[in-house]
Amino acid sequence: MSERRYYKLKVAGLERDLPICAVNENLDIAGFVIFGDVELTEACARELIKKIPEHDYMITAEAKGIPLIHEMARQLGEKKHFVARKGLKVYMCDPISAEVHSITTKKNQTLYLDGNDAAMIKGKRILLVDDVISTGESLSALEKLIETAGGIICGRAAILAEGEAADRDDIVYLEKLPLFFH
Repeated sequence: MSERRYYKLKVAGLERDLPICAVNENLDIAGFVIFGDVELTEACARELIKKIPEHDYMITAEAKGIPLIHEMARQLGEKKHFVARKGLKVYMCDPISAEVHSITTKKNQTLYLDGNDAAMIKGKRILLVDDVISTGESLSALEKLIETAGGIICGRAAILAEGEAADRDDIVYLEKLPLFFH
């Protein structure tokens, strides 16, 4: 049995050891999970808020972006944010949808947004928020949802930009996260 490898991440004034996880036989990633880490969530939200543009609402895709967007909204005093769900829920009225293929999920998924939320987004400046942006597939799906709803994408923000995402000029982020090829 091989010993677990870690990547030391420094972000928002904090350090975390991220486990190195295999995506396939040629690629490993550092597993960044914000769930349950209140200190990290609060610090990253505080620092990311300093970089984001003016907006009317924020949206994230389920699931790891949820604690971040909630904390950002709390710190900003915002009363509402949106979550694109990975499954259709019975309480959703006239939902809209977009497909996504995430590097960490390994399969196609569909993101859903409630029709009432879509109506609130129409004509509004929307900030896309995620914990990590890598391939940009989740962002693309969120962009499709916002465009379908008639919203105006005013920015894209994440804690980490992984791999080539760090070279994009349309994303604000706190730190780069390397990919590990072998």
